[in-house]
Amino acid sequence: MLANASDATISDTAYRQIRADIIFGRLVPGEKLKLERLKGLYGASVSTLREILNRLASDGLVVAEGQRGFEVAPVSPGDLKEIAALRQLLECHAMELSFGAGDVEWEGKVVSAHHKLHQMEIRMISGDRSVTKDWKRYDWEFHQSLISACGSRALMETHAAIFDKYLRYQMISLTFRGQIAADEHRQLLDAALTRDVVTAQTVLRRHVEAGVKHGLTA
Repeated sequence: MLANASDATISDTAYRQIRADIIFGRLVPGEKLKLERLKGLYGASVSTLREILNRLASDGLVVAEGQRGFEVAPVSPGDLKEIAALRQLLECHAMELSFGAGDVEWEGKVVSAHHKLHQMEIRMISGDRSVTKDWKRYDWEFHQSLISACGSRALMETHAAIFDKYLRYQMISLTFRGQIAADEHRQLLDAALTRDVVTAQTVLRRHVEAGVKHGLTA
């Protein structure tokens, strides 16, 4: 029983680490994922790693090549545009539900998430790229907070999976749109607090579309 619990912990930890390394670009698109090398990096057995990589293939972050093994999923402009369109669809719908159901506790969560993001944006705008990972983590938390009162776990999980894929493209291109993006986040905060769904959806679409264009240019 204890051995099974330990194996599950190792598997979950390795899964999260490998997933994060793909999303944050430490494992690059097209990179071959050699099981023996991964065994040394993540401290999991070959059989556990094979299960993890198959799971990540189901997530769309790894490509299974049959007898040739696994590699990090490639990237393309078309894929980014498709992911961005899905993010807009899911997030706009979830914001409508969340804005309608959100209470004072939700408002506090949104304000707190924006405050942390804004502090990182100030540093990024000043040229400090040492906080890039924290900036993107707080960006994720802010957008998640906006939809956190939507009342649908399935919607939240689906959005999170798409957001991770979108985030991967941002980390690969290492793009930051500066004050414009920060202003859009402030507009989303204001729209949330006044329950202005139409404005929030408009700003979100502009925010994502500009991010895609900026990323492709970079």
